[in-house]
Amino acid sequence: MSDAPVTGKRLLFVTGTRADYGKLEPLAVAAQQAGFVISFFITGMHMMRRYGETRLEVRRFPKAEFFEFVNQREGDAQEFILSKTLLGFSDFVHEHRPDLVVIHGDRVEALAASIVCAMKYIPSAHIEGGEVSGTIDESIRHCNTKLCATHFVSSEAARARVLALGEAPDSVYNIGSPELDTHARPSGVTIDEVKRRYDIPFDDYGIVIFHPVTSEADTMGAQARALFDRLVVSGRNFVVILPNNDPGTESIMAVLDTLPRDRFRLIPSMRFNYFSELMKNAAVLVGNSSAGVREAPFLGLPSLDVGTRQNKRASGSSIQACSAVDAASIDRFLADCWTRSFPRDETFGAGEAAQLFVSTLGREGFWALSLQKSFVGLDNE
Repeated sequence: MSDAPVTGKRLLFVTGTRADYGKLEPLAVAAQQAGFVISFFITGMHMMRRYGETRLEVRRFPKAEFFEFVNQREGDAQEFILSKTLLGFSDFVHEHRPDLVVIHGDRVEALAASIVCAMKYIPSAHIEGGEVSGTIDESIRHCNTKLCATHFVSSEAARARVLALGEAPDSVYNIGSPELDTHARPSGVTIDEVKRRYDIPFDDYGIVIFHPVTSEADTMGAQARALFDRLVVSGRNFVVILPNNDPGTESIMAVLDTLPRDRFRLIPSMRFNYFSELMKNAAVLVGNSSAGVREAPFLGLPSLDVGTRQNKRASGSSIQACSAVDAASIDRFLADCWTRSFPRDETFGAGEAAQLFVSTLGREGFWALSLQKSFVGLDNE
């Protein structure tokens, strides 16, 4: 099979959150530069004013087509959001059938797109399959793996898990974690520009990102209170990125509303290159975002992984872990790790994901893979 470049094909990127867009954007940029036609299906948190209406950030992408779909109201149940997104995305691809749908991760918007693509036999590519976390997100992620036709994973461990799920080896490609492409390069802005744009008054600060865990929604308020009580007691300054809109968010937001504003700057969302520069100049990162177990180690930034949301997802010398109610460990981390620097960890790639993604798309063989999937493994032994 020839590996001659394949261009002019239409790639649709499905994005529902600021987090997944930060991973998809480098891939879309490289694909566009290689001659592919790019469009975005924008939904989820992007459409909600409370979370910064980040659809506007996606729309800054040059020379692309944009399709917007409101799939939820504040407080909607996850299964309701899933069903509504299924209907909306199915209607969309009936009228606008792309050559490849690019789907990231483990949220309900991604699951809806994966189901529709599988049912309609539309080629799909799943970004960052094979990850583990121990929450419902992990189950959704593995469902996406079984539904999608091809897989762009971020590590060899993730690739092994995807293969263990019975996927064909020639459909699984380790390209690393795409957001590291942004962190590996100059952000294009200075830290002073970041602080001016987001009204951050601190020179010395940590970053906090604490999301709800859907299976622990009833205790998220207590966990948030325990964590932020220790951060308040520390006397240090923190930039807090608001949590996502999963069940349990309201309890976390109630705690955030009580924080002293002279030491805690709350921000709904940030442009990704600005967030990258903010991380590059931070003293520590605290919370349960994937940024703490993937991006922070890549930047050598010490991080405290709080609770179960990123359970077993990564390990490294710069990462410490504890429960939200472990006051002693939180205090010790802040005392011992503030402003420390660690060697760059390239477990999840060296910042070349976009190049590897486009190289794979450029193979004729990639587009010849069958959409009729079968389990690979036990039947072949």
